Amino acid sequence: MKLEGKTAIVLGGIKGIGRAVGMALARCGVRLGLTYYDWEESLDEMKHVFSEIGTPHHIERVNLLDDADVRTFVGGVVRRFGGIDILINNIERGGWPVVHGSYVRKQWDLELATTLRAKRWVFDAVLPHLKASGDGCVVNLSSIAGIVGRCGPAGYIFNDGYAAANRGVSMLTETWARVGAPEVRVNEIMTGFVETRHGPGTRGWGLLSDDRKKAIIDHTLLGRTGRIEDVVSAVMFVVRDAIFMTGSVMRIDGGYVLGGEPVPPMPDGVL
Repeated sequence: MKLEGKTAIVLGGIKGIGRAVGMALARCGVRLGLTYYDWEESLDEMKHVFSEIGTPHHIERVNLLDDADVRTFVGGVVRRFGGIDILINNIERGGWPVVHGSYVRKQWDLELATTLRAKRWVFDAVLPHLKASGDGCVVNLSSIAGIVGRCGPAGYIFNDGYAAANRGVSMLTETWARVGAPEVRVNEIMTGFVETRHGPGTRGWGLLSDDRKKAIIDHTLLGRTGRIEDVVSAVMFVVRDAIFMTGSVMRIDGGYVLGGEPVPPMPDGVL
């Protein structure tokens, strides 16, 4: 996909992965509609970095749990920029067992509504414009929680509801790839333990004991947690280069899902 002159919506653009993806797109000449809802202490910095890049952009506080709010935002982006070509569906909320302890109903409902339902409302609002583009692209951001759940070293980090919601995201990715074809590619990037998202730089990571952190690293084949730029590189590949890929899930987890167990030497056998 030729990026210059395209328009993208990037959810959660105020910090972390969302902001870094937005900046990478902006540097390629992509006009941006960026959302935030909380973390307002980072708003001035967000405005500054995108102004420095200089690509046209629109920043708006949007409640992505409110269908009407979503449609108002999408309509505003279309009126300003003339259409939408790319959706970076970067919206989630996952409570850590080590932070929140056992679920209460409010926390469960919020995790499922934010991680799963909000993605659907946004996709539904943006799809007609992606179709009209004729060369649309959706990237759903999800977590390996949808595979590993609350078990092993991840058991202090991934709650049951968050894991279930992320399993659901993969089903939405496959369904939406069918709905969007052939004009729209829909793919998913499933992240592992990444800085600012279930890794260093988050409140929960700081609550883990050194032994629990080490267990996560030891279970990861590449022996480290992910960096924001690891995810940004994957997103840019999917958007710009993976023009024959749709309905796929790409794991950016350093091999955590496979696990850190060594492969034993091949025995001599008995024959």
